[in-house]
Amino acid sequence: MSEQDREKARAKREQWEAHNRAKAEAKQREKEAQGQARASVIAPLRQFQAVRGTRDLLPPETALWNRVEQTAHEVFTTYGFGEIRPPIFEQTDLFARSIGFDTDVVSKEMFSFVDQGVPGMVRLMYMITEWPDPTRDDEQFSAYWRSASDFIVGLEKGMEREELPRTPANRQALEDLKQRLDTLTQTSLKRDQSKRLALDCVQAICLATRLVELGDYLTLRPEATASVCRAYIEHNMQQLPQPVKLYYLGPMFRRERPQKGRYRQFYQIGAEILGGPDAPAIDAELIEMLMTFFDKCGLQGTELSINSIGHAADNCRRGYVRKLQFELEKVKDKLGADSQRRIETNPLRVLDSKLEHEQAIIATLPRIADHLCDECKTHYAAVKHELESRGVIYRENWRLVRGLDYYMRTTFEITAQGLGSQNAVCGGGRYDGLVELLGGPPTKGIGFAIGEDRLILSLQHAKSQSPVTSHQSPSVYIAWMGERAYATAIRAAKDLRNAGFGVELPPTELKFGKALERASKLGSRFALILGENEVQSGEWTLKNLANAEQQKLTEQALLEYLRSL
Repeated sequence: MSEQDREKARAKREQWEAHNRAKAEAKQREKEAQGQARASVIAPLRQFQAVRGTRDLLPPETALWNRVEQTAHEVFTTYGFGEIRPPIFEQTDLFARSIGFDTDVVSKEMFSFVDQGVPGMVRLMYMITEWPDPTRDDEQFSAYWRSASDFIVGLEKGMEREELPRTPANRQALEDLKQRLDTLTQTSLKRDQSKRLALDCVQAICLATRLVELGDYLTLRPEATASVCRAYIEHNMQQLPQPVKLYYLGPMFRRERPQKGRYRQFYQIGAEILGGPDAPAIDAELIEMLMTFFDKCGLQGTELSINSIGHAADNCRRGYVRKLQFELEKVKDKLGADSQRRIETNPLRVLDSKLEHEQAIIATLPRIADHLCDECKTHYAAVKHELESRGVIYRENWRLVRGLDYYMRTTFEITAQGLGSQNAVCGGGRYDGLVELLGGPPTKGIGFAIGEDRLILSLQHAKSQSPVTSHQSPSVYIAWMGERAYATAIRAAKDLRNAGFGVELPPTELKFGKALERASKLGSRFALILGENEVQSGEWTLKNLANAEQQKLTEQALLEYLRSL
């Protein structure tokens, strides 16, 4: 046998031994993991809590939430709106394009993830890209080679089955990975030159692996306007009679610092009008509907602010922004870091600043109302006239702006009591360029979003006695005694529930005093007392738990009495 053949045989034997050692180690790790799993079962289980920035909505508070949402259904449908229920998550690019790449929401606050097409590929990618030094010894080298090989096989099969994106970038990455792994197979750690080549291949494999797209980038929705516009385009709603009026309710998600009335999972009620003209009456009627909803909810101390931000043209908003930017540069040194950054990225956002030391400076800045084109001035005047015709009270706020180009003309905001300095409960405006930005036809659009968490907080603060918070069907606790009375109690509970009343029917017999005590703890308004006498006479005893008054009523008279309350 030649020296070259002996070298090949030795290398093959070493590779086989390294392979066996790696298998033995893997088996040992699996054994240890099973032991740890058994130990964790024996160990005390930790108590789980809601994730920071989220919370559970519990009774009786959820009754108020349900009433608010029911009020939205009732009011919005009277204005011709239909409910839409878009998905909780969408493609990340949808929100990046609609909200703006430079906004805090997109750059810092979105909950995004990769939709894995092939299980285990993310784990392999992490192993390949985070491996400390696979050329340290033959054992590490062999294990790294197998991981890279498994990743390449998974990527190729996933693309063939269309489980992974068949993008040009993925095809190129696959070719690069195959080529580098083939070169890596020919290397040896025994010779310095070959080891350096192996290290170069590992680095190239790591880079190519990082470039692989393992699935669609998805995001939990931070708002719903983009989803509604996407649905309008996808389902060809422009073919329907225009405008299309849609409303929605549901949770949104943003990774922001939790504070009063603001959570990482929060809830919005919103409405959008898409298509048709940009007639001022559309803007005014939408705002009228919104104020009607708040009135039906019993929200106190509301204040409507409106403004017009014109449109993106040199003789309108674009010219104003240049003028504003010029004036801001003069006072840049007196502004905070965020405002200084916004001078370059989005000057209009400086007007949103809540920093106390900036308020006097902002008050001296040019106002957009003085720089609107004639057409936008006419539109704004007509919106105000339409609001006045509907009896909607408003105040003008020149600092109420939107930073993205597709927003235009009407903007509005509603504030309420009990929310501190950040007291906005709703914001909205016209966005005539958004549908087109998302790939649809040129489409007019206007809408709003209500922060439901903050609305509920304001209602609770005011302890409103409106129908939303005080109108509840009387609740009845049935205190039954005796086997015959139990059968009657079951029938009474069914009849009362069918009539729309809340009923608590205890599953076991309780002593009279204990039954009344439990009824009070549950917050029941009445106790319906059913014993042998009541069953025999057909007259049931109804006790008012608030004032201890009681009366005898037949079943029919009982229903009529409760309905009259």
